[in-house]
Amino acid sequence: QQQRRLQGPRQEAAEYYRDHRVPQRMEEALNALFPQRPADLYGELANYFSKFSKAPVICKLVGRKVLDGVGQPTLEVEIYCTVKNYEKRICSTVMSSHSQIPENALPETTEADEKERSDSVNTAVEWVNESLNTMLRDLKPTDQCTVDKMLGEYFTKKVEEKKEIQKQEEEAEATLALTSCTPSATALPGKKKAANPGKKVAVAERTIPPAEPVESVLCGSLAIGGTSLAIAKAGATISRIPLYLHVALLKCNQDSPKEITLPLPMVTLLNCEKISPSKLKLVKEVMLIPPVQLSLKQGIERVLDIQKEMMRLLEPPGKAPSPQVADSKKGRAHNTGKKAPPQALKRISHLGCLITGCDNLEQPLLLMQTACNNIGLELGTDMHLAINCAAHELMDYVKGKYEILTGTFKRPDEMVDMYVELINKFPFIIALIDPLRKEDRQQWNHICCALGSKCYLIAEDAATYISKLKIDQNINIPTCSGVVLKYINQTRVSDLIELTGLLDGQRHITILGSPDGESSDDSLVDLAVGLGARFIKLGGLSRGERVTKYNRLLAIEEELAKNRTLREANLEFIAFAEESQPEKQLSDVLPPPKQDLLPPQLSQPALQVHSLPAQLPENSTLT
Repeated sequence: QQQRRLQGPRQEAAEYYRDHRVPQRMEEALNALFPQRPADLYGELANYFSKFSKAPVICKLVGRKVLDGVGQPTLEVEIYCTVKNYEKRICSTVMSSHSQIPENALPETTEADEKERSDSVNTAVEWVNESLNTMLRDLKPTDQCTVDKMLGEYFTKKVEEKKEIQKQEEEAEATLALTSCTPSATALPGKKKAANPGKKVAVAERTIPPAEPVESVLCGSLAIGGTSLAIAKAGATISRIPLYLHVALLKCNQDSPKEITLPLPMVTLLNCEKISPSKLKLVKEVMLIPPVQLSLKQGIERVLDIQKEMMRLLEPPGKAPSPQVADSKKGRAHNTGKKAPPQALKRISHLGCLITGCDNLEQPLLLMQTACNNIGLELGTDMHLAINCAAHELMDYVKGKYEILTGTFKRPDEMVDMYVELINKFPFIIALIDPLRKEDRQQWNHICCALGSKCYLIAEDAATYISKLKIDQNINIPTCSGVVLKYINQTRVSDLIELTGLLDGQRHITILGSPDGESSDDSLVDLAVGLGARFIKLGGLSRGERVTKYNRLLAIEEELAKNRTLREANLEFIAFAEESQPEKQLSDVLPPPKQDLLPPQLSQPALQVHSLPAQLPENSTLT
């Protein structure tokens, strides 16, 4: 009787296992493993059957408020997946904080920005733990396009909700204004009279383009970027490949690249203080770029040698002999009196480099030249320089001029002449970042035509936000050699893939840049390698959150060299034609890209470049 009771379940069990081919696969496994006689038999059986298990799916997202490298609040996103019937933590990512507030901002402005930042992080944590956690459940972490599409739709919905709330608030204010009997119309002429004495302001507004309004950042937008990057890391982990290869496969439509070129590092050595008693305001960062013939490891070691010598030169008087500055043309040392190297402050910048103050534009360049000469290196051959001008922080809108030194002002046209003279005198400078405001489009044209064949003219703040490029087709960037892209706010991995593909097609160079408030997450390096960026801008070789990224870059170089998939980088400049036809776009000089290779929203040119040549100049490669 008991056997009759068990006969039914036995038949069901046999059918169940036969339907899943368990007896057949068990036999195959035993036959395959017996000749091998593995030391860990059950481990090998587990490996054999794991390839027949279901693909992992997302089961939970966890958002958490953490601190970044400068102590500011930011967002951490953790991804949990169902793997072989168990919940398993796969990875996490920490977003970097980014502020649009300049260094010389008022304390009240900084405090307001910090409060807004904290509120945004709190909202982002709420989005991740509630809406996004539910929305992305049961999706495959390897399906980046689907996840990013859903994240984009969710963000668009939140933007519309905010607009609706603002509209209702404006209508309520308008109704309140109508019901009150305040003579608001008579107050307007008074405002005009108050501004009338400043006739210089009106003149400045006519001579320079006004500053474009700062793009508002939606509270909570960090959740979009953090979740997208965390999903990419989870997809790479599940696929058992490094993140940079996962990103490269996404960009190449799953075609594995035969060779990968590492981005050249822009290593910040000096951060020039812009407050008293220092007079120089123009230079924010002085960066070193190792030559392409060196390996990354050799280049970093050379930068460290220069940094050590720079520290010796900047020792306070009494601790070291007074240093001498090299002649800018002949490289000989001589006493320059007023041009003696500035004293370094005993602080390390949040950028991971030494803070110093200078009195003129040549001073940090001659100091750098001296440090190189003292250890037997020649700038322009053994090392190159790049300067982050951050010109957008220098505009005096009353005078309509840039304040490059304390009390010294230059018009935008004069700035172009100054840069031409500077590059001619110091030809080892191969990149200028943000030499002008983004509004000075005409001067960007002029400087690119004058210097584009010998120096990269790069837009960082002057580049439009990635989100704006993807939404508004009429937005473009100034004429430039390339742009610095930062992974911040609502930027998604798919956005970077699409935009870098577009920039590659328009012969711009791409630089992946590290935001001011960095975290210890090194994913930015993998993004730069996978996207094929020409440069990577990580700050200096101090502070753990920045050194971590350099270590990751060195590890990737070692891995690629071991696999023999490392391709040597090169430096090529593009000579811009004269702006006889200033409205000419890239599509007029290059064949249009295939429409099916571009996403729908980027099928029209979102960036404008003026009159690029069909071929590069013969002597455009640096050695």
